[in-house]
Amino acid sequence: MADDSPKRRKANFNEAETEVLIEQVLKHEQLLFAAGPGRASPGQKRKVWELIRHKVNPVAACPRDVEDLKKRWRDLKRRDRNKLCRLSRGCGRQGPLGLLLTPAELPPTRRHRA
Repeated sequence: MADDSPKRRKANFNEAETEVLIEQVLKHEQLLFAAGPGRASPGQKRKVWELIRHKVNPVAACPRDVEDLKKRWRDLKRRDRNKLCRLSRGCGRQGPLGLLLTPAELPPTRRHRA
């Protein structure tokens, strides 16, 4: 018999989960996102995402699967790009992502334009 209860959403990512995710993705960034002839196979990428999942789940509020982690990473990148775009007062070419930058670490030209 099918369960008729409404599907409940997972808990939001907590700070520890997000930190571990960012740390691990940046550690394996070349393997996950490299383009060109030297890029990793889909199987290798799947193994890396599984490794990241095993690192995130011990600090997670609820068990995360690989798709949850990929979506959170995409959301973090999008949010960071939007923030950099607002800071630079234009949405042209973007520099490197500043996911881990605090206001004190931003270049002086961007630091005072919040």
